[in-house]
Amino acid sequence: MKLDSKAMRHLTAEDWRVLTAVEMGSKNHEVVPTALIEKIARLRGGAGSTRRSISALAKVGLIARPREGGRPYDGYRLTYGGLDYLALHAHASRGDVYSVGTRIGVGKESDIMVVADQTGRQRVLKIHRLGRISFRTVKANRDYLRKGRQGCGSWMYLSRLAAEREYAFMRALRAEGFRVPEPLGQSRHTVLMDLIDAYPLRQITAIGAPAALYAELVALILRLAQHGLIHGDFNEFNILLKEEKEEEPEQPSVKGKEPESSGEKNEAKVKATPILIDFPQMVSMDHPNAEMYFDRDVACVKRFFERRFHFVSTQPGPFFKDAKKMVGKNGARRLDAAVEASGFTKKMLKDLEAAIREQQEARGEEGEGIDGAGELSEDEFTDGDGDQGEGGSEAEQEDDGGEGEETDSKIDMSKLSVREDT
Repeated sequence: MKLDSKAMRHLTAEDWRVLTAVEMGSKNHEVVPTALIEKIARLRGGAGSTRRSISALAKVGLIARPREGGRPYDGYRLTYGGLDYLALHAHASRGDVYSVGTRIGVGKESDIMVVADQTGRQRVLKIHRLGRISFRTVKANRDYLRKGRQGCGSWMYLSRLAAEREYAFMRALRAEGFRVPEPLGQSRHTVLMDLIDAYPLRQITAIGAPAALYAELVALILRLAQHGLIHGDFNEFNILLKEEKEEEPEQPSVKGKEPESSGEKNEAKVKATPILIDFPQMVSMDHPNAEMYFDRDVACVKRFFERRFHFVSTQPGPFFKDAKKMVGKNGARRLDAAVEASGFTKKMLKDLEAAIREQQEARGEEGEGIDGAGELSEDEFTDGDGDQGEGGSEAEQEDDGGEGEETDSKIDMSKLSVREDT
């Protein structure tokens, strides 16, 4: 579904209380009884005011009334639209989001929106939508979709876990100096981050030094391993290349004498800096299937470079057994342990991992190629091709109605070198 904020301007304070009450009741009920909604909302106008708000929310699709045996049940469930509104309202209340622009990306697990704060600074709002494609292959005995006291039977719950986990990893990686988008906020199933002017690797047709870029990406995989992490989806969809200018260092003078100059200023060299995105599926190096995930990440990079740039490394590996020996070396902080200690239980991680794994399997069944042809399948897009549009209107008012179709244009970076970390 698409985020449509047009109705936000019409919601009253009572409507927000009732919508929040439905969300709270959803923790223990798949369908929240009307009487419970009234009890949680505690509106001054009593049952009459609650039912008026329920009617208003249902009219715009934020809550829905299911039917049992052809007859409507006296209760309501929260829709993804309602969850979108609650998350957007939270970001707006904190002053992080003031306007909503166009949708610049639609993946099978998320939607990507351009938003802006009151100063006009553009940002990216990633909306996790696990379950968008998995209903086609739903299994009756799926453990992570069983109803539970904490709403574990809900795709919304799993989407919220994905957002919380991604935000936690982004903060941890950013603190350790990894080049990732700056995390700005998280609410429910959404993550707010800075907008990066960069191109997805899948759009790059040529690069000045493919061997150097390949080496840097392999080094990034090993650096993650050193901190106890495996990305789990390390491919051309989740690697961005950002153009950065670097001035050539001036020739030093000798004994106060100025160096000879041709009269021309030093020209700035343009560097391609890799930036990593998409983190909900990250796993620990201690995971039972860690070797499989590690080898798959390495294979994705090798395969893409061979197909796209006709580059094959003469160096074998890297191998999991060698990466395993690097974990925690040179004082590297174990980020897997740090994120797990931030409140994620083993049950949460197991449920989320199972859901994400099925999403990835479903993508493969639909023919999503490693070289990026076909349906829009990446989880994140950036404004590198200029299609993101401007922030539209007030977050609590309306969307500008634009869809912001993402183009799959190809970019030639053959004149760019690759920035090397020091």
